[in-house]
Amino acid sequence: MSDIDTLKQGLNLHFAQVRFKQIAQIEGYFGSLEQAMVASGSAWQQAQILTPKQFEKWLDADKPKRIDEAIEWAQQSGQGIVTWQDSAYPPLLKQIADPPLLLYVRGDIQLLSQPQLAMVGSRNASKTGRLIASDFAQYLASVGLVVTSGLASGIDKAAHEGALNALKADANQSSGTTIAVVATGLDRVYPATNRDLARQIAETGAMVSEYPLGVKPMAYHFPQRNRIISGLSLGTLVVEAALKSGSLITARTALEQDREVFAVPGSIHNPQVKGCHQLIRQGAKLVESGEDILEELSAILQSQLKVSAKKPSVNQEPALSDNALMAYLDFEPIGLDELVSLTGWSVAQLQSELLMLELRGELEALSAGRWRRLR
Repeated sequence: MSDIDTLKQGLNLHFAQVRFKQIAQIEGYFGSLEQAMVASGSAWQQAQILTPKQFEKWLDADKPKRIDEAIEWAQQSGQGIVTWQDSAYPPLLKQIADPPLLLYVRGDIQLLSQPQLAMVGSRNASKTGRLIASDFAQYLASVGLVVTSGLASGIDKAAHEGALNALKADANQSSGTTIAVVATGLDRVYPATNRDLARQIAETGAMVSEYPLGVKPMAYHFPQRNRIISGLSLGTLVVEAALKSGSLITARTALEQDREVFAVPGSIHNPQVKGCHQLIRQGAKLVESGEDILEELSAILQSQLKVSAKKPSVNQEPALSDNALMAYLDFEPIGLDELVSLTGWSVAQLQSELLMLELRGELEALSAGRWRRLR
């Protein structure tokens, strides 16, 4: 069977919204997918494998036209459709309970099978949260991990941008990059303000969706696509999330998929990190740097990345104790970005030390990522 025939077969099932777990039933009843494709409507009805809604879509008169349009889209440069039968289908994703039958891809399809870390968090992230996400993503991408997120505002956007910064800083263009898994068709960008970012990701990484072209953003699509973000990845890092954040859904699906979950702690007075603290209480790994993540994933990554994940080089920043850090703090508020400039530390390392000082009553966290000493 030709590649086009295999793709048509996959699209036929895809447009009828057939689930992965139904494939074995279809093959068992009809003998093969090839025979199922040519079976009559009455034979399908008699099989009672499809739900009434799926059966209606299977018989949809517009389906052949939609299949042709999808194939035409996939044949354009830099675009493709990967079905569960293709060798390019990411093996980790196939292991989850409900993998998508196919993925629309704009960009580098081979990236889907590269080692990935999912990064998620609040859409309404603080400046501190965005800096932390960008810092983690840039480091992880610089050592060869692909950073996977959902192209939302806030933490997602910062993660994508951090990974792209690592690629820009690498003269050999050999760093990991970023994948955006979206909840719309790939012919549209949501939110529209991320249109330029989406273009950059497609040029150097990959845009991915299980939804057909033309599909608009719908609320119920976002939790559904989260299983793909975590399913593609070795682990999921939650940077900043409130107790009712959608990011906790991604963390939960990661746990269900037997993947690692990491969380960045923050101020106990910040409601935007209470979801992270809840995850940590429930067993997520508390991380303060990208090296912490590499250490946890060392058994998988030590032969694949550019650093020895077996013995990570923690504290690459200039040596500076929390007592010395107090020299940079005054009773007047100071921003985290200014502290980064003054100390030479990474955002993640500073955030950790500032949190320790806050817990000791030495300083207090203010709004907009600012701090001031109390004594």
